[in-house]
Amino acid sequence: MQRLKIKPKKLIIISFIGIIIIIIAIFLINYTAILQSPQIKTGDSLEVDNNTISKSIDYKYTAVASNVYVPWSIIFPTENSMYIAQRSGEILYYKNYQPQANFYKFSEISATNEEGLMGMILDPDYPNSPYIYTSLAYEENNQMFVKVVRLTDVNNQAKEVKILLDKIPAAKFHAGSRLRFGPDQKLYITTGDATDKNIAQDLNSLGGKILRMNKDGSIPEDNPFPNSAVYSYGHRNPQGIDFDPISGVLFSTEHGPSLFDGAAGGDEINRILAGKDYGWPKVSHTESTPEAIDPILVFTPAVAPASGVFYNGDKYPSFKNAFLFGGLRGEGIFVIYLDESRQKVKSYEKLNIAEGRIREIAVSPDGYIYFSTSNRDGRGSLTDKSDRIFKLEPVE
Repeated sequence: MQRLKIKPKKLIIISFIGIIIIIIAIFLINYTAILQSPQIKTGDSLEVDNNTISKSIDYKYTAVASNVYVPWSIIFPTENSMYIAQRSGEILYYKNYQPQANFYKFSEISATNEEGLMGMILDPDYPNSPYIYTSLAYEENNQMFVKVVRLTDVNNQAKEVKILLDKIPAAKFHAGSRLRFGPDQKLYITTGDATDKNIAQDLNSLGGKILRMNKDGSIPEDNPFPNSAVYSYGHRNPQGIDFDPISGVLFSTEHGPSLFDGAAGGDEINRILAGKDYGWPKVSHTESTPEAIDPILVFTPAVAPASGVFYNGDKYPSFKNAFLFGGLRGEGIFVIYLDESRQKVKSYEKLNIAEGRIREIAVSPDGYIYFSTSNRDGRGSLTDKSDRIFKLEPVE
């Protein structure tokens, strides 16, 4: 039998093709794994140290508002009423879980993809200071921006609209934007990098930052950068912020890369300190650099954290002082437990909610947790009841 002789040049070509095929196969396997939702069951914890204790609860949830459109934010002017910010520009008013006349509608809204009417928060001295603060995206001269607006609440109707901060860079993706008042009575605003990742490191740009300002829109004298609203920088697209009731420190959730700007995954939980760099786009995922602050928890595959709130009520004792956020891709409520130092994560668990994409998590004045779905945002599975607001209740 005559052996088949392969010339060296052909052997090199065949070997090269074989290597390319192997590389492609490895990429496709990893890519598929990256796109899968994390398989975390109710009560499962990420072990960070040897003292982690599982704190699952039994719970039920009930729809209290149906047929709403991509509800981004929920606030409670009273115990029996709520305002719901729809991404399309309307602020809905519900009383005793029944729809009333809308509180307000923004006509200049841009809501084509991820942007629209987003953050909304009550004045910390409400109703003595009857103000509602919102953030929304709009277009001007073929450019997109986010502005922060204050509305005056008169008998559940907006009677005055005042722009407090304008011309924050925005785009159809990575527009931010969540609002929260701190213990210092200052207003904190998250902003995205507007798909231009370089602006996150530019201290002259308001994009890719967490901002801090006074209630009237002026810049606090003790901000970390003189005459600047910038509080922290190096952010890709943070969409959840709240203050730890024990340490008083600000925490945030942040979306990681989406293949076009980096390897998928790398969603972050960050502990925010004034004037600090959080690394984007220099580092992401578990990468580190001496000049930037590392996240305290990273999710890969992505869970797409879209909110963030510390629970300080008494209806769910096991959640006391835990940090909760809604997962869009993760399709559930994530509960983050911090250690005694309040600087590290002890464990986390996921409450599986069989309603698709979860965005807002809000706590009512009487201590109950409410959450919103986001199935009409172009990435969810629609049902005849999408979207809805739910009340989460513990079961004895």
